[in-house]
Amino acid sequence: MTLPNPVQKPPSLQLLEWVFTPLSQMEECAKRYGDIFTLQLGRNTPPLVVTSHPQALQEILTNDTEKFTSPGELNTEFEPLVGKQSVFTISGEAHQRQRQLLMPPFHGDRMRSYGQVINDVAEEIISQWQIGKPFCARSAMQALTLRVIIQAVFGLYNSSRAQELEQLLAVILDRGSSLLSMTLLFFPALRMSYPGSLLWEKGMHRQQKADELIYSEIQERRQKPDFSRTDILSMLVAARDEAGEQMTDEQLRDELITLLTAGHETTATALTWALYWIYKLPIVKKQLLQELDNVGENPDPMTIFKLPYLNAVCCETLRIYPVGMLTFARVAQTSVSLMGYKIEPGTDVIGSIYLAHRRQETYPEPEKFKPERFLEKQYSPYEFLPFGGGIRRCIGLAFAQFEMKLALAKIMSRYELALVDTYEVKPKRRGLVTGLNRPIKLVVKN
Repeated sequence: MTLPNPVQKPPSLQLLEWVFTPLSQMEECAKRYGDIFTLQLGRNTPPLVVTSHPQALQEILTNDTEKFTSPGELNTEFEPLVGKQSVFTISGEAHQRQRQLLMPPFHGDRMRSYGQVINDVAEEIISQWQIGKPFCARSAMQALTLRVIIQAVFGLYNSSRAQELEQLLAVILDRGSSLLSMTLLFFPALRMSYPGSLLWEKGMHRQQKADELIYSEIQERRQKPDFSRTDILSMLVAARDEAGEQMTDEQLRDELITLLTAGHETTATALTWALYWIYKLPIVKKQLLQELDNVGENPDPMTIFKLPYLNAVCCETLRIYPVGMLTFARVAQTSVSLMGYKIEPGTDVIGSIYLAHRRQETYPEPEKFKPERFLEKQYSPYEFLPFGGGIRRCIGLAFAQFEMKLALAKIMSRYELALVDTYEVKPKRRGLVTGLNRPIKLVVKN
């Protein structure tokens, strides 16, 4: 079988680059091979076709159930954290059912109810900042997004269970994104070594304690249903599929962990990047403050959500260094033509969001942060896809955008901030997504 542009490096080296330096690996391959190439990530793994061309991405993502499938077994690296019943790790009809049950909490009027939660938590976090005392932007945004998601998902406020769960999840998510934990995910055999097994066991013990808290909360909701509650857990406990069946406790646990993981880590990173660009580029800060000043004091959250320049800043943040660097992998079911290459049935294919967002043809001067791109042009879902696409497009994308905008508006309206230094910050792999290669420090000015 002839595959498009096979990368000419030993498979073991390709795998190491994929695990530790995927962004530079993809950039190097794109420079040499263009919009489509084939990686061989180890000697005993099937080849992986990587593409970033909008037409190829459209072919893949609009034919998700005909020419391609998106099997959950290709996402096994998520399983230790989110479990076997998560929308990440299941396939076919089971995946479709779970998505249908998960969608209602993230649409329509439900979003309005989360606006107050986001504003209240943002106020709690930023009220702790002190004039002249530098703070780590990422740590502050992690605290904000984790508390928001715990309150929005569980409806837990300042209870002992909420505080314990918040502390546990903060450690689990932070340690799970470390270089060593990431290595154990991609190289399971290392979990048997002494340091690997010790770290893995500690991680699993913390996960078990978090699970106990989550299962206790699920049982309480089942035994004492309160239909006036609007949190996501209450809605999922009450949800029924077309056959009248509800989610099992295991399914609920796995979906809750998925929402907590995907809704916390990614949004915290995106918010940190946004703060970096806003306070690094005076013109961006000036235009954003002018727009926020025009809406007056205590504007309605939906007014904030619809602000055009704020939206452009958030979109450009998600474009230039997307937190999710890849789509979920697909498998060709029939012979398919991509970029003039014949892709045979059974071939694994993945979209590079990172490369798609950096195509010179789509985004002139892709290395520059230019929010006005999103005021001047509307991009297709195959040119701008920070939340993936097709049947595995992120369910919580509207929530994430809502949270980003409200948090940024609250921060900028409340304080005059500045970067402690203006050293360049670059993206790097952080667990299964991207992060920042060094801390960003901000300070509240007089």
